[in-house]
Amino acid sequence: MVQALFPNGVVQYALGGILVGLGVAVIYLATGIIAGASTFLESTWSYVSDQSRFNRASYLATRDWRIVFTLGIVLGAAVYAFGVGDGAWTTDVQWWRLLGGGFLVGVGTRVGKGCTSGHGVCGVGSVSNTSLVNVATFLAVAIGTAQLVQALGVSP
Repeated sequence: MVQALFPNGVVQYALGGILVGLGVAVIYLATGIIAGASTFLESTWSYVSDQSRFNRASYLATRDWRIVFTLGIVLGAAVYAFGVGDGAWTTDVQWWRLLGGGFLVGVGTRVGKGCTSGHGVCGVGSVSNTSLVNVATFLAVAIGTAQLVQALGVSP
């Protein structure tokens, strides 16, 4: 069954999980800040917006290293795609579906007061009740959406 679920093996997933956990732990131990990507991205708005929501003292004091962290996520994926993978990542999903999905994820991070990395990695790891409920909700909606899309016969 493992071979059917993970035809390329599980080593890269386990290594990725260890690296994510290590990165989150280092950030928390060094700064006391939970490494949720949505907050990291939200803090970058302090560079271009005058709204108080984006100009919190904690954002202003830490926004430079938050940008480095966020760029590291993107560059890490690029290094993997070109160095370890088989070239640039591509998808058959239409651009408007990716854009719509990204918008819905953004709305979900605001409604859920955090993203899957903040709740799923950091919150569950610290046994936060709010994060446990949010992760259960993320999974239920994802599973339900996948089943609905498959039942409707939608393809990329």
